[in-house]
Parts: sequence; C-alpha cells; structure tokens
Amino acid sequence: MINSVRNTVLAVINKNNYGYISPSDFNLFAKQAQLDIFDEYFMNYNQKINEENARVSGSGYADFTKSYEEVIDFFSETKTLAQSAGNVYFLPSQITTGDDYYLINKVLCYRASVLQGEAEAVSHSKITMLNNSILTAPSLTYPAYTIEGETLTVYPSTFNSPTDVQAQYIRYPKDPKWTYVTLYNGEPLFDQSQSDFQDFELPIDDTNNLVARILQYAGVSIRETDVYQFGNLEEQKENQE
Repeated sequence: MINSVRNTVLAVINKNNYGYISPSDFNLFAKQAQLDIFDEYFMNYNQKINEENARVSGSGYADFTKSYEEVIDFFSETKTLAQSAGNVYFLPSQITTGDDYYLINKVLCYRASVLQGEAEAVSHSKITMLNNSILTAPSLTYPAYTIEGETLTVYPSTFNSPTDVQAQYIRYPKDPKWTYVTLYNGEPLFDQSQSDFQDFELPIDDTNNLVARILQYAGVSIRETDVYQFGNLEEQKENQE
C-alpha cells in the first residue's frame, strides 16, 4: 500500500514539474497523514454514535458505526503492565509493552493469575476520599486506579505483583516507512525486504485520504500552493462520499 501511495503522490507532483519529495520527507509526511486520519476515526465514531442516538443512522451495510469499531479494534492490545514499585505500574510505551498507547480502555486486576475485577478510573481528588471511606474504599473485587505521568497506581495496594495488572488499550499506528535501495545514478528502488520496512496500518479504503493528506504536506514543503489545494480538494471529495 505504501508504495502505491508514494507513486501516486510523485505522479501528481511530477506532472507539472513541481519538485521532488525525498524518501525521508515522504516518510515524515506519511507518518503525519496516518496520524491525522487515525485521530479522525474517533471523532467520526463519536458522530455516528450521536446519529444512532438521534435515530438518523443507517443499518446493515450502511452501519458506519460498526465499520469504525472494526477499524479501531485493529489497534486494540491487551498486555501485562510492567511494575514500577509496589502497586504502581508503567503505562504502555515502546519501552515497556512495545506500544505507545492512545487511550486506556480497561485495567484488569489479577491475583495468582485469577481475574479479580476491572478497575475503575478515578481522579486524584476522588481517590483520597474513596480510600478513607469504609463503604466505598477500593477492594480486591472492585479495584480502582489513577494515572499520573507515565505510571498507573492501582488500589487497593495488595495488587503489587509483577503480573497483577493488565491493560486493554488502543495503541497508535506504527510509523510507516518506505524503504529502498539506491540505484547508481538513478532513482531509489522500493525494497520491502528491509528490516525497518513498515506499511501503513490503515484500511485500503483510506488510500485516497492518505494521498490527499501527503500532498497537502508536500505542497507546504515545496511551497507550491497548487499541490496543497489539489490535496485539500481531494480530501473534501473523499469526505463527501
């Protein structure tokens, strides 16, 4: 997919001799374009939920809410969190879980590999009140957690073993990278066999959106208004369909 997107972008730019996008610049634009579209999944999903609540959404093949759920679920991960100290655990990151997280959906608490319950997210101002209450204090069956910086603290503090806490979260898409071999006195040749190759992780339906977004970034980079406007126009057409 990434090679097809790059070829399309270069074809549009080269048509009127606007300039050249190096592989490194393309990879930067591709990363940002993918993140832009990824962020929009959640905004569009929220819009479709509102339409469902207003009973103006479609069903069957026109059920776009389900489509967005399936796309977002592709980025879902459930992994054990690395322990920092006691009942404090590191949030998902490239170092701890291999993923940078976009949002935390669930925090699951275990004792001796047996699931005890799903922890409730609470604010720092609320957790003090909860811990001091006999009736509402977090328990093994009804745990709670707070987030501060790069760590997550689970209550009660009896959850304090390395395998006690798992998180189900939505990760960011991996950075796309168009890899190549350099030909002597020629153009770089696409080579997906390289170890750092990474294709787009978005559905193929987003190909046109990716091309349009990358063209906008490229237009700004090479200072060609026509390229940016073309990309913007293509994006508007795609959003209207």
